[in-house]
Amino acid sequence: MLQPLCRRTWAPRGETPIQYAWDRHDRLSAIGALALAPWSARVSMYFELFDHNVTADGVVSFLKQLRRHLRRTIILVWDRWSVHRKAARLLREEGCPWIHFEWLPGYAPELDPVEWIWNHTKYADLANFVPDDVEHLQQAVTDSLEQQRHDSYLKHSFFRSAQLTI
Repeated sequence: MLQPLCRRTWAPRGETPIQYAWDRHDRLSAIGALALAPWSARVSMYFELFDHNVTADGVVSFLKQLRRHLRRTIILVWDRWSVHRKAARLLREEGCPWIHFEWLPGYAPELDPVEWIWNHTKYADLANFVPDDVEHLQQAVTDSLEQQRHDSYLKHSFFRSAQLTI
């Protein structure tokens, strides 16, 4: 959605900051992955943005692209979102031996390191950001994610925040 995330900010006394935004219902959805190379503890980040809701077919396509890039067996740690469950079923039906699923508890976003990517983007990089349109929002989100992609300390912190040891 194009509604800004309003965060607390400093302003001179009596001069409340005002954000002007209109009620838009355009959409930008994202899918992402953190890949951990266990032999080197190197964390890589991958993402894709959509102008519509993410579907199971989109998730399967993303995972197949990830597989082509990584060229290894993937152990995927997922939450139990219905789209994830459907994508897992589709991949099992296709007989994909290169992927194994580990499921997080029912509702525990704090245990998912990828959720920390989105939190950092929304609450740190794009707090109080008012985009002009979807393209403006997409560029800002892409810039934020690209910065995160190149910050190894930050990517490791996502695992620490999820209380996962590397």
